[in-house]
Formats: sequence, C-alpha cells, structure tokens
Amino acid sequence: MASTGSGIRSQGDDNLQSMLVGTVMRKIKSRTWKKQRYFKLQDDCMTIWYKSKKAGNAHSTFSVNDVEAIREGHQSEVLLSIADEFPADRCFTLVFRSRRSNLDLVAESAEEAQSWIKGMRKLIESLENMGEREKLDQWIGDWFKKADKNNDGRMNFKEVQDLLRMMNVDMNEHHALRLFMMADKSQTGSLEDDEFVLFYKMLTEREDILRVFQEYSTDGQKLSQSDLEDFLREEQLERGDVHQHAQQLIEGYEPSDTAKLLKAMTFDGFLMYLGSSEGSIFNPQRRGIFQDMTRPLCHYFISSSHNTYLMEDQLRGQSSVEGYIRALNRGCRCVEVDCWDGANGEPIVYHGHTLTSKILFKDVVNAVLNYAFKVSEYPVILSIENHCCVEQQRVMAQHLNHILGDKLLKSTLEGKVSSRLPSPEDLKGKILVKAKKIGGLEENCNGILGDSFTGLVSDEDEAAEIDEENLHRDSVRRRMKKSKQRLSKELSDCVVYCKSVHFISFRHSQSHFKFYEVTSFTESKARKHLREAGAEFVCHNSRQLTRIYPTGFRTDSSNFNPQEMWNAGCQIVALNFQTAGEGMDLNDGLFSQNGQCGYVLKPSFMRDNEKRFDPDMPQKRDDYQPVVLTIQVISGQQLPKVNIKKDSIVDPLVRVEIHGVPMDQAKQETRYIENNGFNPVWYDTLHFTIHAPELAIVRFVVEDYDKTSKNDFVGQYTLPLSCMQQGYRHIHLLSRDGTSISPSSLFVHVRIKDLE
Repeated sequence: MASTGSGIRSQGDDNLQSMLVGTVMRKIKSRTWKKQRYFKLQDDCMTIWYKSKKAGNAHSTFSVNDVEAIREGHQSEVLLSIADEFPADRCFTLVFRSRRSNLDLVAESAEEAQSWIKGMRKLIESLENMGEREKLDQWIGDWFKKADKNNDGRMNFKEVQDLLRMMNVDMNEHHALRLFMMADKSQTGSLEDDEFVLFYKMLTEREDILRVFQEYSTDGQKLSQSDLEDFLREEQLERGDVHQHAQQLIEGYEPSDTAKLLKAMTFDGFLMYLGSSEGSIFNPQRRGIFQDMTRPLCHYFISSSHNTYLMEDQLRGQSSVEGYIRALNRGCRCVEVDCWDGANGEPIVYHGHTLTSKILFKDVVNAVLNYAFKVSEYPVILSIENHCCVEQQRVMAQHLNHILGDKLLKSTLEGKVSSRLPSPEDLKGKILVKAKKIGGLEENCNGILGDSFTGLVSDEDEAAEIDEENLHRDSVRRRMKKSKQRLSKELSDCVVYCKSVHFISFRHSQSHFKFYEVTSFTESKARKHLREAGAEFVCHNSRQLTRIYPTGFRTDSSNFNPQEMWNAGCQIVALNFQTAGEGMDLNDGLFSQNGQCGYVLKPSFMRDNEKRFDPDMPQKRDDYQPVVLTIQVISGQQLPKVNIKKDSIVDPLVRVEIHGVPMDQAKQETRYIENNGFNPVWYDTLHFTIHAPELAIVRFVVEDYDKTSKNDFVGQYTLPLSCMQQGYRHIHLLSRDGTSISPSSLFVHVRIKDLE
C-alpha cells in the first residue's frame, strides 16, 4: 500500500527529514500559557505526533490532511500578544480546516521554524495534488493502521471484523470470512497490506457502476472509444466535440497502457472517471470565473458576514481577528465591524452592551489588509457600525488610511460622479467602507464641504433597529427614539459608494434615487417588505444595494434562510459565518460557482427594473420556463460513522431539498437502509417541478434514521441547479461545517427537462 509519505521521502527532502527526527517547540495558548512539546512527523508522513516531556505515555496526534494553511510570523492574536518575547521568524500558526482552535507554535530557532513551515506546505501540496486512486489508497491505509492493534503489519479475521464495524458496515460473518480467505493469498490466516487492499476492493465492488458499464460496453469487457462517446452523449448529455473528450478521458483516467493503445477504457478507468471532478455533479466549467464581472455592484449577490468578529454566540462569545481571516478565506466580500470607544483613545470592536470580548479596530483593519485578496481579487466591503465619539472616529479614519493605503477607495473612479455603481471588475483590489456619510457624492466631489467639519447624521444602526414587530408581539410598547449622531468628516470621507441611509419606502427610494445609498433591514422587516411588495423590492435592488442581517433575538448566532432574501434580489445577505447549518450550506452552495470569488451575477430578470419579477408569482415572467428535475439516488459510499457507540451502524437516508422561490420550496426523501453506512443502495427516484430554475439551489442531506428521536446528520452537499451536470454523477459529501469527508459520496442519476 503506497503511502504519500514514502513518495516524498524518497526525494531526500531535508525539511521532511528534520520533521521525521522531531523538534521541541513551544505551544502557545496565551501570554501566560507557553508549554514545551515534542513534535514529530510520523513515518506515514501524514500524521503529526506530539507530547509533553512530563506526560509519560500520553500524547496527541493530528492529520496533515486537517491542516488548511500555515501562517508565518505573528499572524494570530496569541502570537501577537507575545511578539515582544519571541521574534516573528521563530513563530508560525497551523490553521485547521474544521472549527477546532488553531495551533500557535514557537520554534527554538528561525531555521527550525522554516523546516516545519516548508515541510508542512510540501505535505499539504502533495495531498492536494493526489489523484483519486492515491487518495483512496491513503484512506485504506489509515483504516489498516487503526485496525492493526498490535502493529505487526498484519490483520487477523477478528481485527478485520472490528474494522468493518469501524468502517460503518454490518456484514454477514460468513460472507466476510469468505472474502477474507479469498484475499489471504499467502494462506497465513492474516492479511498483509496488499492483501487487505484486495479484500477492500472485493468488499467495495461497485455493481451499480458495473451495470452502467456493461450496458454501454459492446463486448462486456471494455468501453471502446465509440462506446464511451455513446455514453457521454446519451447519459451525460454532453455536447460539443465528444470524440475529443472521450480521447481525453481515456488518456487521463485509464490505468492500463494496453487499453490506452486500443483507445479503450476498462472498468477501472470508468470507475476513476466517475469518481473524479469531471464525473462529479458540479459542472467544472462553472468552477472558474465565467460570469460577466463588468456590471454594477447591485447586480450581484455578494457573500456577506454578520458580526464577523464573533467566534461563538452574541452574548458571551469570543471576539477575534480570526473571524475576519476565516470569513475572507471563505470568499466573503462584506465583513461587519462594530466600533466602540476604547481605552487610550483606541477604538475597539465587539458586540456592544454584552460580555463578548474586545479587540482593537486597528488589528481588524490589519487582518483585512492581509487577507482581503488572498482568495478573490474582487472588492471587499467593510460594513461599519459606528458608535464612537468624534475623536475616536478620527482615529478610525487614520487607521483606515494609514494601514490600507491605496487599497482603500477614497474617491469616485476617475474623480467623476457617474449615474450607477461601478462593477466588481472596476473595483478589483479595492476595499470600500459602508457607513454613514455627511452629504452625498456630489458635494464631496465638488468640494462643497470644508476640510475640517463634523455633521449630524441619523443614528441608523443595528442596535437601533431591534425588531419592532417582535417588541410589539411581546406587548412591549416602546417608541424607538431616532437620535442624531455627530460624524467626523475624516471618517465620512472614507465612504464613497456605500452610504448607509434610513429606508422610508420603495416609492421614496425610487423618487429620491441615489445609486450609492445602501439600506439595511433586519430579516423580519425584509420578510414584511417581501410579503407586501415583492416586485417593488426586486426593482429597488436592481438599482441599489440592500443589506439584510439577523434579528437581534438570535443571541445564539443562528442563521435565517438566506434564500428568501436572494429571491428579492437582496445583495448583501449577512450570515453568521461561525455557525454551521442550513443557512451557511446555502451560502457556500450559491458562492461555490464563479471562481468562489464572492460575487454571483443575479438572473437577468432581477437586473432589469422594467421586467417586474415577483418571487411569489414567477409564472408571470415573459421568459417563464419551468423545468422538471429528476434525481435517482442510486447508492452511497463509505458514509462516516456518526454515533460514537461501538456497535452502532448508520441507517442512512438521503433527503433532497430545493431552495428557491416559494413555489419551488420542496423536500423529498429516500427510504432508509438498515445497518449499512458503507455501501447502501437505494435506486429511489425523486421528482421536482421548478418554476424559477435560475434561483434554485439543491441541497443533498444524508441522515442516520432514528425512529425514536431526531435523525443524526451524516453529510451534505449544496449547489446551484444551474451548476448541476446531468447523467451519472458522484456527489462528494461535506461535513456540517463544509469541509470534505472524503471518500464519502453518493452516486446519482440527474435529468433536467423543460416542463411540457
């Protein structure tokens, strides 16, 4: 069983050799918690092992696969807090894919730090470049090591039985023993690693794919190029040069050189193609940036975060610059900064009037500078909730100007006032401030306002926008006092195209239209407008930006369903990025397309204010064309075990959810399969009629059925209907927080047809 590690080590990499020997480093948790730990890369080059010198045999491990990135120097709050004690060239941070805490480390020397930084990056890169077969071999190898309790490199039948339960399969003992004996080529009563691979392959024979293969194979042994072309045309519904594509697939996925010479694909090659990104449900052509990025900002949905500084709940949670780093690294393009007066004249960021911890405004701005454009070059919007006095507002403006420099948009493009918002393309590499502003663009561009000036603006912010309907519902009669706030010109000047204004009515917005004004609504006020004037809401959003944020009563940082806000064309739908679940799945799904750049072009009927699209009545569109989506859920592969009880096996079912306009909201489920999370087979067919396919998002959810209580979550995958490939496709499942749980997958057949 070839491991990734052996392949890397054979190249004689000095950094990896140093990691294999091991290093003593300091693990840092706070300014006062700094403990020495011995860190060592295991021989598999996949596992980091570490322990305290005083801990006896106790140790901890983590997989290289769990590490998303390495940050050099003082790039975390913890390492910044000890910057005066340890130089930056000895410090680094390991960032994990899941929501577990990062690992802050200080090496004994700059050279040792570089060995680990470069070595870890090489290991991560090698994992990312692995083919599907290598990933599967690695996964099998990991299971072999887990089950080989006595570490003798062999596995007896009892160990194999234990392994099957760990792998989520409840298999008949006689059948398992028969496969075991067939795989035991050496007839020693135990399996070595290669024999275990053979056992695994017999265990995971894909009869579902074999059935498809044989249907299109002329001789039942292989797919000729002509057979493969027929499959691509008839099942995968591919257009264009199918002949050339078939050649490319054979060249790219066929493991047999003999078959390649015959211009044919064996069953192994067919399996590898269907398990690849080309065989997945997500259309690879929609992965990169494919949309027109030259339209006004208000014509795009924009990935947006609420209370970005919070890592947990809204009352006692930790505030951290890590929240900004994680959101920006997920493609978020609008982050929120709640600013309050701090000690020593330095503005702070936290959730006001709560017990959440506090961070410095300037540290937030530094984090934005460092991470704004790492995953997307399109503009970032800083949505500032300003509660500071005039003096500290001036300090905020100084930090914005000094830290961001020419990345901060300080004036209109080319110094002119246009009649519409600039495009994401126009604003590449720029950071925009959304906040209150004295006057408008016209006065600012014409120099009407003096150099030193403060002005009164209405105090419209989230704290003042506590949902009045909910207050009335609780029989509390309070008149929300609309106070005035003094605003410094310096901070006002940082606002160009995103001036926050109070919403009066859609009629008022239309007659007093200023393209650079942004209105904000709580989710419940947005729903009220959507119910009462859906078409007007869509029309309003074709001209200017709207931000929606969670009601103040979501103290647990839960999320509303963003889809209903996208149905109205709202661009800045701000979610709590730190909270996994349906809301973030939909957000990740929508923004998984177009290069994951954080901007998705709205459908044409939402960009043209003459078309009057009503989300409650999509059938009244001129270009109305509903579709029927048919999904046959065929099988599942290596679903993760979710119940920690040793003898528990998953009883999986699959739910397919359609999220879209109200007429399209729908959910259907397969049967549940008893005691088989390893290779369940359904062949259940689900049908959906979709009236606004351009807005529809499809979410696949796998659950462990429980007749006595709520089903347990197993995995999910969410994508726009417009990005779905038809035909036989694999769905590579994700965890609750959106990270890969490879090799867990579903195998489905997809058809999308116009409704007759």
